[in-house]
Amino acid sequence: MSEPVSLILTVLNEGDSIAPLLHSIAAQTRPPDDIVIVDGGSTDETVRIIDRLSNALGLPVRLFVEPGANISRGRNRAIAEAAHDIIAATDAGVRLDPEWLARLTRHFEPPESADFVSGFFLPDPQTTFEYALAAATLPAREEMGRGRFMPSSRSVAFRRYVWEAVGGYPEWADYSEDVLFDLAVMARGFHIVYEPDAIVWFRPRPSLAAFARQYRNYAYGDGQGLLWPLRHLIRYGTYGILAPLLGGIGVKRNATLGFGGLALGATVMFYTPYKRLWRMRHELGWKRLAAAAALIPLIRLTGDAAKMYGYPIGLPEGWRNRETVRIYRRGEGILPPSDAMQPEPPKNPARFSQN
Repeated sequence: MSEPVSLILTVLNEGDSIAPLLHSIAAQTRPPDDIVIVDGGSTDETVRIIDRLSNALGLPVRLFVEPGANISRGRNRAIAEAAHDIIAATDAGVRLDPEWLARLTRHFEPPESADFVSGFFLPDPQTTFEYALAAATLPAREEMGRGRFMPSSRSVAFRRYVWEAVGGYPEWADYSEDVLFDLAVMARGFHIVYEPDAIVWFRPRPSLAAFARQYRNYAYGDGQGLLWPLRHLIRYGTYGILAPLLGGIGVKRNATLGFGGLALGATVMFYTPYKRLWRMRHELGWKRLAAAAALIPLIRLTGDAAKMYGYPIGLPEGWRNRETVRIYRRGEGILPPSDAMQPEPPKNPARFSQN
């Protein structure tokens, strides 16, 4: 008989997206034995919807409301409250494949006996813009060779001692917290298994403005965590030096050389997104395919601009806290005090605890 599993997630103003996730949890072929949700202080109907649907679907949900908690704090609180040793994590805004939890958790059994299992996520687009955004930003499974995929905490499972050993999720990081968690886990040498068929379906952002905010926040988190400095430096160099230089050569000296270089750079930048989009042609039809293709350059340029804006905002904070960042990325973090992680139960137990 397989070991019991706790499923954890955090939510904040997810009234429009939480129902599909709860229905997909109820449809799991291997249902979770325990579900812990931490709400960061929603001001919409999220809490009421969770209460109503979890009762209707017979889900063993325990919800804790902690206003102001960031994602890391919410995950740490949920894991501290979880009843079982195996922890599966996902996010609001997704729906789970019916075999998701079964495929993740089978790797904890012999002979593999994994410490950490990484699933995958695939786009769940509904509009033409969302198809274009998925093609521009989300990798396909066939692109993820061994060692190339950084697990997202919308589709992972791990043993509690892994979380304890690295000091939990980094509560000083507002974004990119799961990347930092991955790096700490890798630094400790835990046995990590990649399960590409443990799928969650993830809906891309619905508008260019929402996407820009998302990528600005991701880059801010990269700055906080001192992540990928060379990657960001190359982006600044490409837009700030190389592209203007080639454009100037094309205008003033040699059009073939200058504009040929720009065309080559654009081909490299857009080849993979258009390749992904081509695979979606049967879902889109030709008119929507053409419209999505026209959006991809705008999406890529917007994403790069948002990253170049967000990274330097987070970088000073990361530099001030560089010793904390360094210790955490070595897998030597320290969990918050147990009394902060596990508050006393309320005197009058209720479905929701607000602390």
